Amino acid sequence: MDFLIDGQNSAARTVVLAHGAGAPMDAPWMTDVAQGLAGHGLRVVRFEFPYMAQRRDTGKRRGPDRPPVLLETWRAVIEELGAPGELIIGGKSMGGRIATMVADTAGVAGLLCFSYPFHPAGRPEKTRTAHLATLETPSLILQGTRDSLGNADDVAGYDLSPAINLHWLEDGDHDLKPRKASGRTHAQNLAEAVDAAAAFVAGI
Repeated sequence: MDFLIDGQNSAARTVVLAHGAGAPMDAPWMTDVAQGLAGHGLRVVRFEFPYMAQRRDTGKRRGPDRPPVLLETWRAVIEELGAPGELIIGGKSMGGRIATMVADTAGVAGLLCFSYPFHPAGRPEKTRTAHLATLETPSLILQGTRDSLGNADDVAGYDLSPAINLHWLEDGDHDLKPRKASGRTHAQNLAEAVDAAAAFVAGI
C-alpha cells in the first residue's frame, strides 16, 4: 500500500483520509485538507483504492471498485497502520462513507467525513443513511449547506446517531465551495472545516 504522509510521525493522533470517487489522493482538495490538518499537529495519512491506483499506473479512467473491495481496502489500511484506537479515519465523500461502514468493527477512535454523500445527486429519495442511525464511533461530518448530495434541508430529516456531529459550511457545495455572492471564499470554508476537524480530534 502506498501512503502519502503529512505531519510528524511522533504526533499523538493519526488521521487517515480516503479520496472521493473521482479524484486521487494527491488532488489539490485532498492536499489542502491534509496539510491543513498537519498544521494543527496531526499526522495525516492518505491512500488510494485499487481502481484509483490502477488509473495512476495505466492512465485509464474507470469507475470505483465494488463496495466489498472498498471495504476490504479500508480494513487493510487500518491493519497496516496498526493501533486502531489511535486512528481517526474518514475522507472526502465516498472515501468517508466507506470509512463509516468499517469504523465500529475496526475499533478506531473517531470518524472525520468531509462532504458525506447522503444520497446520489438528483436522487434524494435514495438515501445512504441506514447504518448511520446506529453508528457508535464518535464522528464529525463537515458538510456544505447546499451540497447536492445532502444539503441542510435534506439532512435535517435523517435519523442520525447521537455519536454524529455535524458542522455546516455556509453556502458550500460538494467541494465546500461557496458562490461568490455569498461573500465567502473556498479557502475560508476549507480553513473553517480544517479548524473544526482539528478541534474535534483534539476532543476525542
